[in-house]
Amino acid sequence: MSQEDKLIDLSAERAKRVHDLNEKRLNEVRQAFEQAMPLGKPKKKPKNKPKKR
Repeated sequence: MSQEDKLIDLSAERAKRVHDLNEKRLNEVRQAFEQAMPLGKPKKKPKNKPKKR
């Protein structure tokens, strides 16, 4: 193996790590928000007949 095979793109690795940390933080905030304000199941709107005039 040559030395070039072992090189790691540090900026790409850092970007991945930062992305993973942001994703983890986002998931924690999302879970906390859902506990504080649970999202109800969307209610189906009944289809009304058009009014006769």
